[in-house]
Order: sequence, then structure tokens, then C-alpha cells
Amino acid sequence: MPIALLALAAFIAVIIVWNVVFKRNMGEAMLLGLVVTALFAGTQAPEYLLGGLTDALTHDVLFAALAFVFMAYLIDAMGLIQKILAILNSAFGRIRGGPAFIDTAGSAVFGSLSGSNSANTASSGSFTGPWMVRTGWTPTRAATVLAGNGGMGAALPPSASMVIMIGFAGGMVTTGQVYLGLLVAGLYQILLRIGLVTYFVRRDGVPKMDEHDLVPMRTSLRQGAGALTIFLGALIPIAVTVGPLATYLAESTPLGDAVDDISLLTWIPILIIGFSLIAGRDRLPRTVSGWSRLLDGALPKFATIGALLFFAIAASEILGRLGLAEDVNVILESLPVGSTVMVVVVGLVITLVAGPLSSTATLTAVGQISFLALVGVGVDPLLAIIAILVFASTEGASPPASGSIFVAAGLTGARPESTFLPLIVYYMIPIFLIGCLIGWGVLPILGV
Repeated sequence: MPIALLALAAFIAVIIVWNVVFKRNMGEAMLLGLVVTALFAGTQAPEYLLGGLTDALTHDVLFAALAFVFMAYLIDAMGLIQKILAILNSAFGRIRGGPAFIDTAGSAVFGSLSGSNSANTASSGSFTGPWMVRTGWTPTRAATVLAGNGGMGAALPPSASMVIMIGFAGGMVTTGQVYLGLLVAGLYQILLRIGLVTYFVRRDGVPKMDEHDLVPMRTSLRQGAGALTIFLGALIPIAVTVGPLATYLAESTPLGDAVDDISLLTWIPILIIGFSLIAGRDRLPRTVSGWSRLLDGALPKFATIGALLFFAIAASEILGRLGLAEDVNVILESLPVGSTVMVVVVGLVITLVAGPLSSTATLTAVGQISFLALVGVGVDPLLAIIAILVFASTEGASPPASGSIFVAAGLTGARPESTFLPLIVYYMIPIFLIGCLIGWGVLPILGV
């Protein structure tokens, strides 16, 4: 077997064994995997290792991911997500099964801001989980919905998973294309979840909510309308880089080609952070020690995602130097596999790996080879990336190791194992099919 594929197999094995078997954190697993990968360069291992680390330090994807981490932390710390959930409560609370619809909408909102499945489940579920049980949902069904909705942390842009795949694609796609394409794919997943909640409500006979639990829309908007402005941080850079406004700015203003140099990965988190500071200004610290505590709270999150991505990018660079792309092409040329079958194979691999690992770790391990495999059999690069991201988003609903499952079970009082089969049937399989349909070009997305 070609050396680069052997290195990749060793990289994946080390990550899974160190994290799942020995229960060590993912940062350590990535570091150990990086070292093992470099050893496949033989006597050039130190040179390859140093080159990978140097390339990772200068990679814009790393700094973009850290900006998104701080953005999600700040939104939570400012209490903005709670205000948005209150508005959703006023809008959907009078519908039968209202808390589940609110959790679906809230998970979509927070998922697009946090990019984390477990954090998504905890944030929206801490509010809606106990509420669902109190209003007639069984603990098992409520936990199933919470864990299933948690997967939207990786299903909607922006997310660390998206950033990783953009890095793997190089110049084959633009950030704007991936952002809009994943947004459309995320909408398909939202529609799926809304349909599932509607089905559960009718099947289980869930009653309407008590009117006393509802807050008038006028009140929730008055208290939380400012929180909605944070979405301008994403809408503004998208509007000026994609679509009619972008065309006008490029062709009819002095900005010209400079519009193409605007990076969504850079400006979306910056602008959302800015709007968050304005919307949550009443909760900003007033003293130096207060600011110190606020910033200190973000450090553990930086350490986790920063280490993971840094070592992941370095390992990716080493695999590239070992000739991973060439090795994949050699294998594909020897296998009579068409694009239809390859999409299914890649989807199964990613879905299985996402069982014990997070979506970010999954794509770190197999994202690059999955992308090369799909493109190698003729799948459009953008469709390949979006399909891969959809497959990876099953992580939130993947038993038995998904953090979202245990968070949801803790919030509702359900037994985690009671959710395993429902999650596979109602969430994993349909999401897998959505990914296949996108990869086959059946479900349309923007940008293709």
C-alpha cells in the first residue's frame, strides 16, 4: 500500500485508540497522531514535522477557527442566546409540541453560531428539555429530539468542520460558495427535523402548552430584539461578497476587484463579535478584573480547539508532502467504482468514524482523503465538500459515544441507551440519505 495511505491509516488509528480506548483528550490524540504520521517520512521525519508545524502556524484556517470559538463563547456569555430563545418561545409556544419546535429553531440558531454539537444541545436543551417533559413528552422522546437537533452545530455554517474542509479544498472552491451551499444543506436538515417533530407530536399525542408558560411576543421582542442584530454580522459580509450587491460593488464602484479579497472566515466572526458587544453591553464587565474573568473563561475553549486544529493542519500538510493525493488517484484508477457508489462509500466511512469521534475530529482524520476520493471520480468539488459536511453532522446523533446523547439524557432524565435506535432510524439514516442526494446532484444547492 502507498506510504501516504499507510500514514493516514496510522493517524486515524492513533486518534481513535488514544481518545476512545484510553479516554485521553483529543488534543493529545492529535499530537500523537501527528508524530506518528511524520515517522512515515523515515530519515526526513524531523524535517517533515517541522515543515508541517510551520505551515500550520501560518494557515489562515487556524486563526479563523479560533475567532469562531471566541464568537460563540461571547454570545453565550452575553446571554444573547437566551433572549433569542425567548423570542422563539413567543412565536412557537402556542403550537402543539411547541418546546420541540423551539428547540429545533434554537438549535439551528445556536448551531450556526457555535458550530459545536454538544454545546448546541446543552445551550438550547437546558431550556427546552425539561419543558418538553413537563408538557407531555416522554423522557426518551425528548432526549431523542434534543440529541438529534444538536447535530445542527456542524450542519450549518459557520463551523470548525466547514473551516477544515475549506482548507483541504485549497483553491477549488471559494468560502462564499461553501457557506451558501452548506446553508442550503442545513435548511434541508431543518425541514427534516420539523417534519420529525410534527410526526412525534401526532404519534405520541402531545398536548398544547399551558398559556401561563408563554411570554407575549411584544414583551420578548422588547427585551431581546437587540440580540437579533448579531445575525447582521453574517449577513453583511455575505451580501457584499456574493450576489447582486457584490456584482455592483465590483463593477460599478472604486472597490473593484478588492471585493474578492474580503474573507468571510475573517469578517463574519469579527462583525458578530462587534454586534454581540453592542447587543450585550449591559452585561459587559465594568472593571479590569471583570474583563479578566470574562477572557479567562474563553481560554479552555481556545486550548481545546486550537490544539486540535493546529495539530490537524500540521498532519494534513505532512500527508500532502507524503503524496496522499497521488496515492488516492492510484487507488481510484485501479478500482472500477463510479461516483454514485463512491458517494455511498465515503458517506458510510465518515458516518462510522463520526460515531466515536466529533465531527471536527472525523474530518480531520478522513476529510482530506474523502474529498480527494469524491473529486477523483468526477464529483463536483463543492458538492463533495457539502456532502462530506452533511455526513459528518450525524455525529450529534451517533450512538454510543456522542456527547449530545448524554447531555440530552441528563437534561430529560432518560436512559441514554433508550435513544440509540430512534436516533439511528429517525436522524442518522435520513441525514445520510440527504448527504448522498447532495453528492449525486439530486438535491440542489447554491453555487453549482
